[in-house]
Amino acid sequence: MQVAETLEQAAQEQGFLTAWAGLDLPQETQQRYRDWVAEGRQAQMAYLAQNLEIRLNPPQRFAWARSVLVLAAPHAYPPPPKPTGGLRLGRVARYAWVRDYHLLIAPHLQALERLAQSLGLEAKGYVDTGPLSERSYAALGGLGWIGRNAMLMRMGEGTYLTLAVLLTSLPPTRLEAPYPNRCGTCTRCVVGCPTGALLGDGTMDSRLCISYWTIEHRGLIPAELWAGMGDWLFGCDVCQEVCPWNRKARSFWQDFIPEPELAYPNLEDYFYLSSKAFERKYAGTVFLRPGRTRMARNALVVLANLGNPDYLPLVRHAAQDVNPVVRATAAQALARLGDLEALWPLRQDPEPQVAEVALGLLEGRV
Repeated sequence: MQVAETLEQAAQEQGFLTAWAGLDLPQETQQRYRDWVAEGRQAQMAYLAQNLEIRLNPPQRFAWARSVLVLAAPHAYPPPPKPTGGLRLGRVARYAWVRDYHLLIAPHLQALERLAQSLGLEAKGYVDTGPLSERSYAALGGLGWIGRNAMLMRMGEGTYLTLAVLLTSLPPTRLEAPYPNRCGTCTRCVVGCPTGALLGDGTMDSRLCISYWTIEHRGLIPAELWAGMGDWLFGCDVCQEVCPWNRKARSFWQDFIPEPELAYPNLEDYFYLSSKAFERKYAGTVFLRPGRTRMARNALVVLANLGNPDYLPLVRHAAQDVNPVVRATAAQALARLGDLEALWPLRQDPEPQVAEVALGLLEGRV
């Protein structure tokens, strides 16, 4: 058996979809990414603009690298049952219903690294952690096409795919035909995006993306974006939910086991747990990336958008949170839920950012 086939078979036996690609990205792909960064569409995710030439030309960092084995773990699993008790409001992106995919996939990549090394190759695996364009390599290797929602897509699994890559010193031995683009004239994802983040050409503007604001952004969420965020607590799946190719997607990687407490988290955790207690409870999950304070911020947006005054006791509690971003967001939520009396004390908050927001709301300037 050829070395490439040995590695690919080992990956497939671990449950992954696979594709081989050379490391040379088409010039059109490289320029498209450069233009995207130059236009600032990466928002405040500075890492997407760092090491730009290495991202587009990995051999500049890995002189030995010649090819990449792309791995895809489907995550079209069914929703788990909703737990009882607690305040189970807001939606969570499907990929976050399981333990952190970085931690789940990494051991398998490490096993492939060891196998490659035993075959006389140099190898290095990444699970969304290195300066590499995983989707571009997946498309280059014929694993799928990049749809209008800017995600890798393929018939059968749709867009519910978690990607990883294994750089190797193996020269590319075969060129796969491109996967046919099956988006056709469909624009449901573009039309359905609540905040207009999709540009329709296979790219997106992160500055308008709900997933960016609920996961990556560190500060306040602009008031003008709240309505479009609806009840999304963590991430957003709208552009996937409306996609016709996802309607019948059912396959999922065997190590992905959706958990009720992740699919339907208790919002009270974000306001009554300390940050340390939050980290202990949600250890090994992607909720640690935003952390307690940003999850509390997101929850307040959800509560305000739902518009139910029954949630006011929790919002009032949040107005006394130790974190100023939470308090300032609570001020917005109090105003939207019509509780100006609870908002009034925040105008004298010791944190200028919070006091400014509260005063602006009371004076009708926000």
